[in-house]
Order: sequence, then C-alpha cells, then structure tokens
Amino acid sequence: MPSDAERAWESLLRLHAAVLPRLERAVANEGGLPLSWYDVLLELHDEGGPLTMGQLGERVVLSRTRVSRLVDELVAAGLVAREANPDDGRSAYAVLTADGRRRFLAGARAYLPAIDHEFAPVGADGVRALAEALETALAAIDPDAPIRRR
Repeated sequence: MPSDAERAWESLLRLHAAVLPRLERAVANEGGLPLSWYDVLLELHDEGGPLTMGQLGERVVLSRTRVSRLVDELVAAGLVAREANPDDGRSAYAVLTADGRRRFLAGARAYLPAIDHEFAPVGADGVRALAEALETALAAIDPDAPIRRR
C-alpha cells in the first residue's frame, strides 16, 4: 500500500498531466499561443522589465538552452525583443514587446478562468488548502523559491 506521500506525488503528477493539455488548448484558442510561449510571456509581464535567459530558466523551470530557443521563437514572432546586457557582453535580456503584451493578455483571458474551472470541483477551501500545502512543501525544499500570491 503506498504511503500518503506517494499518493500525493502520484496524484500531483497525474493531475498535471491531465490539466496541462486543457490549459494548452484554452491558451491556444484564445491567445493563439503555445503554453510554453505563454509561460515565458507571463514571467516577462509579471517582472515588468527585462530578464536574462538564466532568470527566465529559473522561473519557467526549463533549461537555459530551451529558454533561449523559446525566446528565439518569440523574437521571430515579434512578441519579445533581445537587448544587450550592458554589464555582461556575453548575455542578453528578453523584453516583452507591445504585441507580446497584447497576446499575453489575450491568452490570460482564457488561462486564468481555465485554471479556476479545473479546480472548481475541489471547492474554494480545498483549493486554498492544496495551495498552502504545496507552498509549504516547496518552501521546505527550496526556501528561496518564489511563492506567488496573486
């Protein structure tokens, strides 16, 4: 019989696998964006300024190489611009463009309600308890991990 921790982990992974495609469809239908693009635009939007590839990689939980490729795709689509880092000539910043902000906001109109819809069966108190439990676990593992309370 699995432990409660094993059950929680398995449920977390299965929930993620089940919900992710639904969120992907919602963002693609409303904002015309792949979810990976939306995630990068979200971080740039929330930061309110430029981020290096390393900073983006930490926030979207992707390798620096993958983030760099995503940023290349976003630059080609006109949603992000690269700016030279004046302090380090080897690195560049990713900056949200006006079109990127517009497309991000269009995707957010679908993304946020889709999240609420997926968690509605748990109820407001259950969602709050789940969020607090996951945040507590994350803080215990990584005290420096950013916890967002929107």
